[in-house]
Amino acid sequence: MVRIDRVVTRGGDGGETSLGDGTRVAKDAIRVEAYGAVDEANAAIGVLRLHLGGDAAADAMLGRIQNDLFDVGADLCVPGTAGERLRLTDTPSLRLDREVAEMNEAIPPLTSFILPGGTAGATHAHVARVTVRRAERRVVALGREETVNPAVVRYLNRLSDHLFVLGRRLNGNGADDVLWVPGANR
Repeated sequence: MVRIDRVVTRGGDGGETSLGDGTRVAKDAIRVEAYGAVDEANAAIGVLRLHLGGDAAADAMLGRIQNDLFDVGADLCVPGTAGERLRLTDTPSLRLDREVAEMNEAIPPLTSFILPGGTAGATHAHVARVTVRRAERRVVALGREETVNPAVVRYLNRLSDHLFVLGRRLNGNGADDVLWVPGANR
């Protein structure tokens, strides 16, 4: 169980922070950038949840995803073997696969690329999706320098797909998608 007694520690006043294993690193270290980007994605999903229009099923999915993202952050903030108990497994990615398949059953295939837009919920799903993609890029960059759990990369990749399909679902199962018209303004 996590217990946080003090929020203000002043430990970061000099531009450093502690990883989950106690190691002190610069606040702009690539590992901190990676789990910070995951935290941003989690916040974007929190905003998305405010724009679901009472869709309880989508809210439940996103609540599980927010918890998953804390697990991803925990995995990333403890390098090496010290964090083995916190390592993400592929179980959450498999759940996302199932949810994407279920949502896709009611959505017609795309006939064009779509623009982020339509309903407020769909638009926020796209903002969350691109925020997840940024987090994925940061984690991949970290993986070029240090060991990263491959399940984390798989999860973030799958999550961006999930948010894309959720956006279409929130756009009336694709009926309100805003289609790209190539060269429309040339």
